[in-house]
Amino acid sequence: MATSTTGLIPNWYPPNRENYELILSVWKWFPLAASLQWLIPWYGMGKTSVTSRLNLPGRIGWLTMEAPGFLTLLYHLHSLPAQQPPPSSHLISAEEEGLPYQNKILASLFVLHYTYRALLFPFLQPSMSPLHILIWLFGILFQVLNGLAIGSWLAAYGPTTQAEWTAQLSASVPTLQFSAGLALFYLGLVANYYHDDELREIRRRAGRRARAAALKDDFKPLDKDDGTPQKEGRGKKGVDKHYEIPQAGLFKVVLYPHYLVEWVEWFGFWMAAGWGCVPARCFLFNEVAAMLPRAVKGRQWYVDKFGEEQVRGRWAVIPGVW
Repeated sequence: MATSTTGLIPNWYPPNRENYELILSVWKWFPLAASLQWLIPWYGMGKTSVTSRLNLPGRIGWLTMEAPGFLTLLYHLHSLPAQQPPPSSHLISAEEEGLPYQNKILASLFVLHYTYRALLFPFLQPSMSPLHILIWLFGILFQVLNGLAIGSWLAAYGPTTQAEWTAQLSASVPTLQFSAGLALFYLGLVANYYHDDELREIRRRAGRRARAAALKDDFKPLDKDDGTPQKEGRGKKGVDKHYEIPQAGLFKVVLYPHYLVEWVEWFGFWMAAGWGCVPARCFLFNEVAAMLPRAVKGRQWYVDKFGEEQVRGRWAVIPGVW
């Protein structure tokens, strides 16, 4: 018997169970679409961003591309549980009310990551390259589908009682598996911020050097119109496109450690959710499929810009593999 849900798009947002299963079956095939990046040299974001009339400002484009994921998850957690039939009485204890703590913790981790990635990250960056509208649209699609899949699982279609969580995790040590997954997630999150900040520090150092140079050079060359010296605006020299080979942390081994440790984050999330959590598994696999081609091509970008000698000894993202 088909179920139904109400919401922004009835039966789809949030989805009923039948449509949830359909969306999830399609979501599993995302790596096929992402693999096209191996064949397409163009990528309109970051270091490979180019001038285009279809570009969006970097900060606003990034924020509006990344935010729909956690907003979708929160919407589903708010709207979907009340539309589900209550669990069988033998599956719940008298103390249980609402979703189990595991669901709430996993949802909090997802929101925590995207609070940084979507809301803080673009404004912590000293500068951000423009974002092509096609990248923006595909990014929004990724975020909405991912937020819908994980949000629906946490809100209704995954374990919603302690008995179901016991069955979901390792039968012998369920608490240990959940805790180990959380530890991996936090390790990846901290390492992600650390390596992101090393990239930001490259721009900050370049900006400090530019401002110091501006203070030493108080006057511009003679004005071409009237031959008088013209004051240089102090501190206004900026650094929009400055690149170096990062040296700190895992950058000594790979050029994209911020990708690698983000995968560690979501591996920990999958572990905590249980190996049978298909949305968490899809998220990890889909992220690797989307980011691996960019890392491998990004290493070639470093070689082209700085030379093989400077890059030698550093893998793209997975030591000993790529």
